[in-house]
Amino acid sequence: MPLVVPGITDNSQDKTTEWSGKLVGKTVSENDHSETNFCKRDLPQKCRVIQPGMMVTKDFVPDRLNVHVKDDGTVSHVQHG
Repeated sequence: MPLVVPGITDNSQDKTTEWSGKLVGKTVSENDHSETNFCKRDLPQKCRVIQPGMMVTKDFVPDRLNVHVKDDGTVSHVQHG
């Protein structure tokens, strides 16, 4: 198994930045894309949408995308883990 040192050999930071650009400020829904909407089916398979006050596990899954949404349903930030 190769050595993975976060920030040096791990490209999850690049993926996080890429997904931030696609999602932050938009809402996530079942419908197609628009200027203000992103379709859930186009998210990675390992993904969870986290709403305010929602309970989540604290296990770390490096390739899982966590999409955090605000009360109004817009994406505030994303992270991998």
